[in-house]
Amino acid sequence: MDQIVNSIITTLSAHNVSPQIITLIISMIPLLELRGSILVAGAALQLPFIQTYITAVIGNMLPIPFILLFIEKIFKLMKKVPYIEKFPHWCERKAMSKADQIKKYGYFGLYLFVAIPLPGTGAWTGSLLAVLLGLKRGKSLLFILLGVMTAGLVMSLISYGVLQNLIDLFR
Repeated sequence: MDQIVNSIITTLSAHNVSPQIITLIISMIPLLELRGSILVAGAALQLPFIQTYITAVIGNMLPIPFILLFIEKIFKLMKKVPYIEKFPHWCERKAMSKADQIKKYGYFGLYLFVAIPLPGTGAWTGSLLAVLLGLKRGKSLLFILLGVMTAGLVMSLISYGVLQNLIDLFR
């Protein structure tokens, strides 16, 4: 992952792409998403806290409406194409293996799934799960947005040392 991120930063920086746009792009990439972009923006790109947070949230949310609206059709087409027909099945199995929380708590479970910054959770997987579980797209979008905003706040507080400063303050 580090090599991918470093390659993205190096390539885009060489073409004079601003740190904000680099952050936006990284936050749209599956697996990296908001969590990765905030770490990169703070440490490597030296962006200010608020600018990083807003850029990462916007970038992470940009693909989500498209996933909610079109992933079923895209996967249906992919399942008919030799050599890639297994990929959508794998994505669906992987996502559904994490569906218990959402099945149990509904939209609040979807929020928690996206909000808690753990590997394998996030807006992309949350969107796929919302579709696979037949949740309403508009309502899912709202809860995914709230989850992304929460995850962004948590990651920003950690990345920028705010959380550590608060802990040190009460020692």
